[in-house]
Amino acid sequence: MQQSRDDRSLGELFADLSRQTSTLVRQEVQLAKTEISDKATKTGKDIASMAVGGAIAYAGLLAIIAAVIILLAEVIPWWLSAFIVGVAVAATGYLLIQRGRESMKQGDMVPRQTIDTLKEDAEWAKRQTQ
Repeated sequence: MQQSRDDRSLGELFADLSRQTSTLVRQEVQLAKTEISDKATKTGKDIASMAVGGAIAYAGLLAIIAAVIILLAEVIPWWLSAFIVGVAVAATGYLLIQRGRESMKQGDMVPRQTIDTLKEDAEWAKRQTQ
């Protein structure tokens, strides 16, 4: 015969709370894993897209650089033309790398949803023991 919820002893209530808390913690851990995995997958796709775009842009950039070197070579020696363009391209590349690095530092890989639900769960558990 099953006891009604009101007939359970304090020990049974704490045992039930313990089981529910364990289940809740396991579910929260699974949620955190899923959330982190989703964020990592999205970041991976973003990086792949950037790599493909970068390769295509690189090909176009090489053609433009060659054209600028040829154009400058009309007024200055070839070696100086190539050197000036090379320095300008290297400086631009450096600035772009720094900007990308700073942007990646600001990326948020923290499982915010899990943290929020853990806070809610802590409040729930606190209310259950009062």
